[in-house]
Amino acid sequence: MSEFTSFALLSLWNVLGVPSTKIPADGTTFASYVLPPVVCYFILAVLAVTPQTHAIRVALWPLIALLALRAVLSVNISHDKPDTIFISLMFHGVIRSIGWTLGKEPLVRHLRPGNSSPSTIMDALDLATAFRGHGWEWSRRLYIPRETRPANRLAFVFHTFPSVVAHALICGVFHRAVLSLVFIGVGNNQGSTLFDETLPFPVRYLRASIISIFTAIATYAGMRTVYDLCTILAIILLGQDHAQWPPAFDAPWRATSLSDFWGRRWHQFWRQVFLLLGGYPLSLVLGRTGIVIGAFLVSGLLHHITLFTFDSQAEMWRMYVGFGMMGVGVLAERAFQQVTGRRVGGMVGWVWTMAWLILWGNVIFEGFARAPMHDRSSLIDSVSPVRVLVEGLAMGFDDWLHAS
Repeated sequence: MSEFTSFALLSLWNVLGVPSTKIPADGTTFASYVLPPVVCYFILAVLAVTPQTHAIRVALWPLIALLALRAVLSVNISHDKPDTIFISLMFHGVIRSIGWTLGKEPLVRHLRPGNSSPSTIMDALDLATAFRGHGWEWSRRLYIPRETRPANRLAFVFHTFPSVVAHALICGVFHRAVLSLVFIGVGNNQGSTLFDETLPFPVRYLRASIISIFTAIATYAGMRTVYDLCTILAIILLGQDHAQWPPAFDAPWRATSLSDFWGRRWHQFWRQVFLLLGGYPLSLVLGRTGIVIGAFLVSGLLHHITLFTFDSQAEMWRMYVGFGMMGVGVLAERAFQQVTGRRVGGMVGWVWTMAWLILWGNVIFEGFARAPMHDRSSLIDSVSPVRVLVEGLAMGFDDWLHAS
């Protein structure tokens, strides 16, 4: 780093008032560091739905970015643990709000709760919190899974609650299985690894692939748990309409192509961020190909930032290669369609999709393991009966592999 760069960063840090070491979160630090970017973010959301405010929106965005950076660098929200969620939310808000400054006209909401009248404040609140943009003009091309829960408000909540319990249990079981199988003490940060070097390569890779599948299931179930719980709380405590909380996933295990998996069946919470930061800029150079490659490269970048909160020496190439090759797979499907006139699909498409996801998922999840992100217990997988049962089954399976 050059002397000029060091001086510029030090000057910026001083202007922002960033302390030399992170401050533990309390009421004072929250009000001083965390609240300002949040308030400015909401003010920008209000302006985004208000006519003739384009110039103010453009002027306000750099302030939001600087205040978010200041909050991330200054406050330890998790008290000496990685601030992964806090940093992700701040980053997500900064990038999403870029989209609110691009158009001169106000953003238009076309779907509101039943029996509600237009309200600038409520529209701004929905814009600020609806990450997918469901119900907004700018997200009309967004795929929303079909709703199967009852339309009645109370029945909708009662139908969602068993999903919270079931997916929390699934997450705990598979996460405990992963913790039982990975090896601890690898890399600079004493992380873990999917690969057992004492096994022959085919068995070693099979074992790593199984751990990756378990990790994917735990990730899916964990996100379903959080989303469904937020759905219930938003409807009961905030009085929101159930139409504002459509399903987040659409049975990703049924995907018959990578385009189907990433564009429809997996969650779309970060879709706008991927497009704003990577897809749209790269499309100016590479056209439709640039949209795909740019979006997946930004996905790799954001996942690496997540790893960085656990291990500052995490290997960036794992996320870039893993997610970048997902984009290559999507482009390969487009090339197949152009050559043959047929879309990838059916049973052959399902096999292709799962094989590609596992192949490059191993690269991604190995990066997670080395960070280390796997070595985090939850309430469910720490419960003694669950832990003993799952660890017994996992270790029995591992012993069988070594004996084969």
